[in-house]
Amino acid sequence: MTITSRMARLYPAAAIALAASASLLATPTPARAASNAVPTYEVKINLTATALDSSHSPLSAVKSAFGISGSAKARSYEYFDTSALALNAQGWDVRLRHKSGSSFEESYKKRFPVTGGDINGALSTANSAGFSSSDTNYDAEVDWGYSKQTLSFSNEKSHSASGYSGTAMPSASTGLGWVVGDIPGKLEDWNSSNWGKTTLQASRVHGPVTSQVWSGAWEVSDDASIEVLPVIAASGSGTEYIVELSFKTDSYADAAKLHTDAINVAESHGWLYHGDILKTQTILDRY
Repeated sequence: MTITSRMARLYPAAAIALAASASLLATPTPARAASNAVPTYEVKINLTATALDSSHSPLSAVKSAFGISGSAKARSYEYFDTSALALNAQGWDVRLRHKSGSSFEESYKKRFPVTGGDINGALSTANSAGFSSSDTNYDAEVDWGYSKQTLSFSNEKSHSASGYSGTAMPSASTGLGWVVGDIPGKLEDWNSSNWGKTTLQASRVHGPVTSQVWSGAWEVSDDASIEVLPVIAASGSGTEYIVELSFKTDSYADAAKLHTDAINVAESHGWLYHGDILKTQTILDRY
């Protein structure tokens, strides 16, 4: 007979107290933290105006070089932020987009910088902010530009386009009402309770802009495209054209190869823009 069992027979009350004490002192099993999200990749390379013809469409040589086929499809979009860009300053972008023949797309995106190519580090930072593999409301993606990488988490919602033809956009007040009404919880309470919703309610429209997009497939990516976006020139008058070549893939290795090959092909033809033109920031700044 063990000491514990003898104690339980002779002193039942003391045995119960001892067992309760032991239970309190036992080390609990720690909850396992959610793992980092697994991102997809989008390579984005800007081309110069030399890649366009007189109608501001991609040259046939450009389309052929990157597997782009078919006719252009229009899309219109705009962003909502304060005049001081308070949401953008916190890494948030709110976009309303309308592709011809489709419902309106509402996008709430949180960005995290990738420093020195350390994507895992950015994913860990995002995890600590609540963006992990357990949150299925957000899709993780790494945008890989000429020299810059950015990790983003997007929450996508839709709104009926009934009554809107082509790529027509709603009035500013109507669009703002939509995106405020559908705001996700992470943005609504970012920084503090109701900060995101209050900030979005105080926002205005930046845009709209309308671009033309040609699609195709190139190398390992079956989701290749060239977007030509006319925007107000930095001087405030006239029009500039942003030309963005992009490829989507689920694999880091494939993205790395697409990035290298696209730059090399564009450079060899004299079409490459040596830098990163951020469409979102350009629209927020100029509209």
